[in-house]
Amino acid sequence: MHEKMLSHFGPLHWWPGDTPFEVIVGAILTQNTAWTNVEKAIANIKQAGALGPERLRKMPRARLARLIRPSGYYNIKAKRLKSFLDFLHREYGGSVKRMFREGAEVLREKLLAVNGIGPETADSILLYAGGVPTFVVDAYTKRILSRHALLDGNEKYEEVKQLFETNLPRDAQLYNEFHAQIVNVGKNYCRRKPHCDNCPLRGTLDRKAERKIGVARPRRPRGRGAAK
Repeated sequence: MHEKMLSHFGPLHWWPGDTPFEVIVGAILTQNTAWTNVEKAIANIKQAGALGPERLRKMPRARLARLIRPSGYYNIKAKRLKSFLDFLHREYGGSVKRMFREGAEVLREKLLAVNGIGPETADSILLYAGGVPTFVVDAYTKRILSRHALLDGNEKYEEVKQLFETNLPRDAQLYNEFHAQIVNVGKNYCRRKPHCDNCPLRGTLDRKAERKIGVARPRRPRGRGAAK
């Protein structure tokens, strides 16, 4: 699947962000919104000269909420950002570099204990900001694998994550690119109503999976005997 998507889209070099800290901010803000909205919110923070751990931590929450308003749920996300910034300051003196020196398993557990950071956000921070080989699972991943009969559809986050990590080399670059490709397929083809005709993964669907999502196979031309 990865090879087919990579051949179709080419390398995507995800995730957008100039620094690891910017990637972390983006990972928190992108919850329940499109990336274009996150870009506007981060642009506001940059324009205010505040894209740094201590500057954001000391900023009043109400002002932070105004800056990130384009990302939606801005009051909730301001609270979540503040929770992460307090955690970063308390545990690592506000240093992202020091944070990523922590063992990956320990850091993941610590991140999951921060208000508003769930498994997907924690893994996004680890993979995209820290280069830690941990696979990110999102709604696109579950939808695509379910439609391709690789999941039942009721699996928990950790089960889907393990499916990738036990069947692929522990390689951050591979995980990064694979997840980016999945997101591209999810956005462009494997939507709630699937558009399978030109999807790079069309050839990996078996007949059972095609019937499940209502994909019609092209009819074979009938021979002379059948025409009679």
